[in-house]
Amino acid sequence: MALKNIIGIDHAVVMVKDLDSAAENYRTLGFTLSPRGTHSAHMGTGNYTIMFDPDYMELLGVLEPTEHNAPARAFVERHGEGIERIAFTAVDSAEGAEEIRARGFTPIGPTDFERPVTMPDGTVSAAKFRTFMWPTAEAPGGVRIFACQHKTRETVWIPELMRHANAAKRISEVLIATPEPAREAAHLARLIDREATAEADGAVAVTSGGDRADFVYLTLDQLGKRYPGVPLAGLSERGGAALVLVSGDLAATEKALGSAAVRSGAAVVVPPARANGTLLAFIAV
Repeated sequence: MALKNIIGIDHAVVMVKDLDSAAENYRTLGFTLSPRGTHSAHMGTGNYTIMFDPDYMELLGVLEPTEHNAPARAFVERHGEGIERIAFTAVDSAEGAEEIRARGFTPIGPTDFERPVTMPDGTVSAAKFRTFMWPTAEAPGGVRIFACQHKTRETVWIPELMRHANAAKRISEVLIATPEPAREAAHLARLIDREATAEADGAVAVTSGGDRADFVYLTLDQLGKRYPGVPLAGLSERGGAALVLVSGDLAATEKALGSAAVRSGAAVVVPPARANGTLLAFIAV
């Protein structure tokens, strides 16, 4: 039975080494970024968000080493930049944590934190969250999962931040590389009480819930065959590899991406080396 307090993928976290440099790179790719946020002191991190509907991307960087961000720092040391974890939307983080505890997984949290937000009219408000994480060791395909309850959605989903020159609208799929797609997908399915489904090319998908993006586990070879002509340098054999983004206008996407764009079949793709360790594939639906 699916978790009652989890309603699908909320956002993808891309760990970066230099937060401001990464933000400037994503601006050159046609994304509109939020002003830089600084999280509560115990988090020791800062971020820029790239808002879609109903989900978003987060560029996350460590500002001060803390106990809380030790796993994120270890990720950067091992893998460099890229997709480090995926958040689900939590209806209620406290109840969600108890749901996974009842299934035998000891949650980390719930943890409350916030970051200041400069609103479009110049006033300063706050974005407030309550999150919980599955145990750090439970990371299918090397990607950690957690759930995020938004206490102040109005300070996160700001209409002015949801319009992008590259026409990105939402996340369609999160692609995770692994030598063992079936095993890793079954692991995630067990963690979130969802079904794993084999795809024609041998990849295995897991729905995240509702109208939200799917997880797809696949080998690097399978990823290369999905996006022929796209260099995969910088991706690990096991770990977060790509985000498939729905575009409202692929011609606008290609124009905004400029020299970073690679046409691959029906998709316009940014290789991982041009997007801080994350392949970005824009598709029309």
